[in-house]
Amino acid sequence: MKSDLFMEIEETPATESEKHVKTNSTLMSQLEYSISKKIDLFNSSLPRYAVRSMFACLFLALGTAIAFYIAIRMQEAIPGLEKMAYAFMFSWSLVMILFMNAELGTSNMLYTTIGVYKKKMSVSFALKLLFTCILFNLIGGVLCGYLLSLTAPFGHLEADNYMFTGIASKLTKSTSQILVEGMFANIVVNTAVLVSLRMKDDAAKVMAIIFIIFIFAFLGYEHVIANFPAFSLAYFASHGTIAEMTAGNVAHNLFFTLIGNFIGGGLVMGLGYSWLNNTDSKYVD
Repeated sequence: MKSDLFMEIEETPATESEKHVKTNSTLMSQLEYSISKKIDLFNSSLPRYAVRSMFACLFLALGTAIAFYIAIRMQEAIPGLEKMAYAFMFSWSLVMILFMNAELGTSNMLYTTIGVYKKKMSVSFALKLLFTCILFNLIGGVLCGYLLSLTAPFGHLEADNYMFTGIASKLTKSTSQILVEGMFANIVVNTAVLVSLRMKDDAAKVMAIIFIIFIFAFLGYEHVIANFPAFSLAYFASHGTIAEMTAGNVAHNLFFTLIGNFIGGGLVMGLGYSWLNNTDSKYVD
C-alpha cells in the first residue's frame, strides 16, 4: 500500500473533442478590438486621430520634463541617484498615455503588425496609419518641448546638467548600439501595453506600467517618440549650445531608433504574439 507522500497522480487523458478545441485568446480579442477602434477613428475623423497623436507627445513631454528636472536637482542633492529619479518619474508618461487614450507611434508598431497579420488592415493602410501617428507625435513633441523650455525650471540651466549631458551622450552612440537599444526599448514598452490589457484593476495597471517602463528608462535605451520632446526640450533650453546636437547626429539617432523600435515592438512583440496565439493549442494568452 503506497503512502500518501508517494501516491501517484494519474492524469486524465484528453478526449478527442478536447484535443481539437481551439481556445480563443482573450488578449488577442482585446488587441483586435483596439485595432478596430483605431481603424474607425482614422477613417472617420483624421483630425481627431492627429490630435490624439499629438496628445501622446504632450504627456511624454511632461513626463520627460519632470524626469529631467528632478534628476538635475537630485544630482545636486544626492549624487548617484539622479538616474533612478529620472527613470521613476519618466515612467508616468506611459501611464498618462494609456489612461488618456493617446496614440503613440511605438505601441502602434505592435497594433499595426498584428492588424496586418490578422488581415484586419492592409500593409498600405498600416503604413499610412503609422506614418500619420509618428508625424503628429513629432509635431507634438517639438511644440511641447519648445513651450516647456520657456518655463521657469528650464530657464537658466548649468551647461553640465544631467539633461544636456544625457542628450549629448545619446547623440554620440554607434549605429549598432542605437538599433539594439531601440529594439529592447520597444519590447519593454509593448510588454507594458500587453500587461496592462491583461489587468482589470487600475491601481495594479499603474504599478505594473511604472515598474516595467522603469527598465528601459533606467537603462537609457532609445525610444524614437520619447526622443522627440527630449531633443526639442534640450535644444531650446540650451539655446542650441549642445555641441553634439547636430542635424546629422539627430537624424542618425532618430532613424536607427525607429528601425530598432519597429523590430522590437512590431516584429518581436507584435508578430511574435500573433503567431503564438494562432494555434489550436489551449496555450494561448
